[in-house]
Amino acid sequence: MKVVLASKNQHKLVEISAILSKLDIELVLESELGVDIDVEETGATFEENSFLKANAVMQATGLPALADDSGIAVDALNGEPGIYSARYGFDDSLDDWGRLLLLLKNMEAVPDEKRTGRFVCVITMVYPDGRTVWARGEAEGLILREARGEGGFGYDPIFYYPPAGVTFAELPAAKKNKVSHRANALKALFEKLSKEKEYDNK
Repeated sequence: MKVVLASKNQHKLVEISAILSKLDIELVLESELGVDIDVEETGATFEENSFLKANAVMQATGLPALADDSGIAVDALNGEPGIYSARYGFDDSLDDWGRLLLLLKNMEAVPDEKRTGRFVCVITMVYPDGRTVWARGEAEGLILREARGEGGFGYDPIFYYPPAGVTFAELPAAKKNKVSHRANALKALFEKLSKEKEYDNK
């Protein structure tokens, strides 16, 4: 089954494709189908924004579409940046590194024992017949005071993952793809899609 990834992010395509490689799903970027949609993320939750993106691309292509909305939520900042992780600071001059530094600056006064947080990912698949399947995954960790590691992207270099003893940016991609918030969401999605397959066969 061909599924359109409602994203222009090559990182996400690689990461999600690696995790979905065992499924009978051919994942393609929307750009491969000549679609270029910028969906205004007006939702108040990861679930709402994920649906908005998937639904828009499904309508544009006529194919099942998959979208994720993800971010980092810091307890000491009342869950910020949350759904605004990719727009943190609302300053167009900031890139990923700039937003990472802004987060560190805003957490300067937070003591080590209170620097808890989590990556959150919600993945939604929307079918042309109106069916919608969504799944949520999280990865708990700590926010460091400085970046560590060369891998990953976004806030990975400051997200310390205790079970592995390293940051997400220090984890090899193959290992991160088994424990990340996106991996956990995809595992949950797989279970739900299995039930959808049963539905299709009825």
